[in-house]
Amino acid sequence: MSKPFNYGGQAVIEGVMMRGRKHVAIAVRNPKGEIVLHTEPLNPRIYASFINKVPFLRGFVLLWDALVLGMRSLMFSADVAVGEEEVEFSGPMAWGTVAFSLIVAIVVFFISPLGLISLIHRFIDLSILIENLIEGIVRLLLFLGYIWAISFMEDVRRVFGYHGAEHKAINAYEQGVNLVPKKVAQCSIVHPRCGTAFLLIVMVISIFVFALVGDPSLWIKIASRIVLIPVIAGLAYEFLKFSAAHQDNPIIKVLIAPGLALQGMTTREPDTSMLEVSIAALKKLLVEEQLATEPNPIEATEAMTIQGSAGS
Repeated sequence: MSKPFNYGGQAVIEGVMMRGRKHVAIAVRNPKGEIVLHTEPLNPRIYASFINKVPFLRGFVLLWDALVLGMRSLMFSADVAVGEEEVEFSGPMAWGTVAFSLIVAIVVFFISPLGLISLIHRFIDLSILIENLIEGIVRLLLFLGYIWAISFMEDVRRVFGYHGAEHKAINAYEQGVNLVPKKVAQCSIVHPRCGTAFLLIVMVISIFVFALVGDPSLWIKIASRIVLIPVIAGLAYEFLKFSAAHQDNPIIKVLIAPGLALQGMTTREPDTSMLEVSIAALKKLLVEEQLATEPNPIEATEAMTIQGSAGS
């Protein structure tokens, strides 16, 4: 028997992206209240390559998911959510946004804490261990502060609601629950493979990895914070994958508790319309993966349209 595939996803603007073994599906509710679906095959040079099968190296694929596939899905959803007639899933704007977002994230979360420590070092002589510990704490506080700050924005709160809907749909599928809103709503809003937990693991592991760099010049330290990001991502992915497969172990439960708790900041209880969108994305993905059949067109139309607008 083949090993079951761990399906995953991401909340986007007024919608949900679901990624499978060979395809991606996005469901977004437009201003008319209709669910717009988009599917396409995943690039086999990335998702079917040897990198995706080698431990530690396969963390690169997760980075690609977050930085490229995730950003493209987000931009697609933004166009649909505002009622754009011509919607593209990629283009120069998408790649430019990915590059800009990556640079900003590296500067804010990896280089700025190092700059702060270098400033403190001018006045206080600290050991390398203490410096790395403080740098890691500052990085973690910046990450938590960022999530806390954006959680007050109404649009972000709706995205967090779709995040909860995505988790519920995935949990329902993995537990064999019927994919209908009433049943899916009863599933958990947290998931051990959540990207939020992954980012928290990255922040913690970075403390230990950067400590191995020692105390070279500032420019070498800055370069190490950039070059070692894929290494840290690889380690974090392996821990996330292992912990998700052994979450009933008492020790693992303690280790993953902070990541599950953090999801309380990035998820909200979804309403029925959000659940419908997440279910539509997952069902469409399962059809593309040949694990389900296409629903009756009349039934699909009825299920994909509700009264009201996307922001109701």
